[in-house]
Amino acid sequence: MAPPRPPPIRTAPTGAGVELLFLRDEDMRQAQDLLMLACRAFNALIDEELQALGLGHAHYRIMQAIALQPGLAVGGLLGLLGITKQSLNRALGELLALGLLRQQTAPQDRRRRQLYLTTRGMEIENRLFSLQRDVLLRVYRNAGGKAVDGFRRVMRGLIDESDGPGLSAGALPPPDRSTP
Repeated sequence: MAPPRPPPIRTAPTGAGVELLFLRDEDMRQAQDLLMLACRAFNALIDEELQALGLGHAHYRIMQAIALQPGLAVGGLLGLLGITKQSLNRALGELLALGLLRQQTAPQDRRRRQLYLTTRGMEIENRLFSLQRDVLLRVYRNAGGKAVDGFRRVMRGLIDESDGPGLSAGALPPPDRSTP
């Protein structure tokens, strides 16, 4: 079943005062609906592949975070994902058992466990990433540079406005897709 279509987008006003951006509740509801439907559609791009691998979205979020920050400590991952320790430990245990992750003790602090994707884990994460990347690339190209920049500013603003501890768009490291 195809996801429901988002409500039609009102055309933007032109002329004096456009930069003041007057938004009504219906505009805010539309933005909320669009975010929800876009997240659902974007995640659905990898559902079939995840199911074939016996994995879920929580597994992929963990793999994605570690792909971006190899050596990420378990505590840092917990804060980044904003999930319970119990949920994280269950998913981490499954990824370790499947040979998709490895952990090692940090040399500077033996209490700290650092996480890395295995070669197989990197292959799977890259395959899942490519499914979403291809669609995102087409959408970005259709929207144009100004729209992409505006989208990034909105997403970073939403992150920065959140009350989540340790969440800040400015704190996001640049992607590190190199092999360890």
